[in-house]
Amino acid sequence: MPWRTRPEVPADRAEVYELTAAAFGRAEEADLVEALRADPGAWLPDLSYVAEGPDGAVAAYALLTRCHVDEVPALALAPVAVRPEWQRRGAGAAAVRAVLEAARGREERLVLVLGHPEYYPRFGFVPASAYGIRPGFDAPDEAMMALVLNGSASVAPGTIRYPAAFGV
Repeated sequence: MPWRTRPEVPADRAEVYELTAAAFGRAEEADLVEALRADPGAWLPDLSYVAEGPDGAVAAYALLTRCHVDEVPALALAPVAVRPEWQRRGAGAAAVRAVLEAARGREERLVLVLGHPEYYPRFGFVPASAYGIRPGFDAPDEAMMALVLNGSASVAPGTIRYPAAFGV
């Protein structure tokens, strides 16, 4: 199914909250998005993307926010959420591809994700440890992944510093 992707607009906010809570079966990830919105050092409004279903309703959501590897700016991909009825039908992948393309357009260099090692490599993610990047908490090596954008030749090694809203 072709998915229409676009940047989130203010009118989507309640729908994004509801779908994120539904996707995870709890409100914590939806509350995380709200906390990130309130952090001017993390929130990048042009890197909050939705995929619309055939009825025009928001079916999936993908968010990139500012993080750092030591002092070097990077992006964190989280959360990625899909309405339960649209899961495993490409809506999430469409939203992820769109937000990654938007990051490339901003000339960002690095995206980090803590996620399913079977899912994110399809977008080009590899273990972050391959670049000497690690989280500041225990996480399986194969789940902490990095994507180098725009052919960046070098990526700074170091420890990931997430926005405070992540609580890590």
